[in-house]
Amino acid sequence: MSIWFNKSLKMQDLAPFSGTMAEHLGMQWKELGEDFIKITMPVDNRTKQPFGLLHGGANCALAETVGSVAAQLVVDSKKYSCVGLEINANHIRSARQGLVTGVARPLHLGTHTHVWDIKIYDDTEKLICISRLTIAVLNKAF
Repeated sequence: MSIWFNKSLKMQDLAPFSGTMAEHLGMQWKELGEDFIKITMPVDNRTKQPFGLLHGGANCALAETVGSVAAQLVVDSKKYSCVGLEINANHIRSARQGLVTGVARPLHLGTHTHVWDIKIYDDTEKLICISRLTIAVLNKAF
């Protein structure tokens, strides 16, 4: 059973990233499942640190993007806004090239908070980062 508020949600319904950090870093939506969402990001001059490795901050930007969007897709966006409260990341290994893929799945979907598990993999499907994102679900002011 789908966790998404809009039960007929499709990939083409996901908003483009124009004018955002996600667009600048080359992130793209790749897959939408019943309880997960996938996004990719290139490992290139925009996302590497000075020593040629994928920047840990780029991992966090990818994790926060996919987790925040996933959280917003779970709630009625006319009534609620989802904002990040806390993010952590364990960088297991790095990448020097190619694409990395972030997969967000919920650990907890509460009324006022969500906790999302985001795993980031390299092109060979090796785990490179594990992140946990805590989201506050806020009532929109009317």
